[in-house]
Amino acid sequence: MVGLGNPGSEYRGTRHNVGFEVVDRLAEQHGIRLATLKHGSRYGQGTIGNREVVLAKPVTFMNRSGGPIAQLLRAMGLDASALLVIADELDLEPGRVSMKPKGGAAGHNGHRSIIAAMGTNEYARIRIGIGKPPAAGVEHVLGRFSREESEVIEAVLDRTRQAAELFVTEGLDRAMAFVNSG
Repeated sequence: MVGLGNPGSEYRGTRHNVGFEVVDRLAEQHGIRLATLKHGSRYGQGTIGNREVVLAKPVTFMNRSGGPIAQLLRAMGLDASALLVIADELDLEPGRVSMKPKGGAAGHNGHRSIIAAMGTNEYARIRIGIGKPPAAGVEHVLGRFSREESEVIEAVLDRTRQAAELFVTEGLDRAMAFVNSG
């Protein structure tokens, strides 16, 4: 499972880093230390339920995350069918979450990079709504949530963590049913 975001403390808590936040919550919940820095990612291995997992956060900026993800999958002997990517989504309002078994980039530079590096769009993804800005701009995605949005996002991050756990323990269809029902 890979969370997308930007490295560095200045990006912590921003809309663009919700994928990182979910991976951090999964790591904390399951006692997985993200202590290995290799293959362009900070990652850790452990178990969720009785299944072996790798939790990772690329250490490159989001629009270059495909290379590190492809490297990590190769190093682990995995292919795209084992991958779950968790990232922000402008086209969903804050509080909305969507899960799909595959798809295009839909304008998301992180997904565009992953698809280019792996040569496929056949990987599962969870999209966490951050809402569209009133005017186009990087300031929105790199900005922090308002107080009202933060309360909603907290619940969404936990729901997304639960969906990721279901992906591991019960499979893609069960995880999609859970996350797409709310």
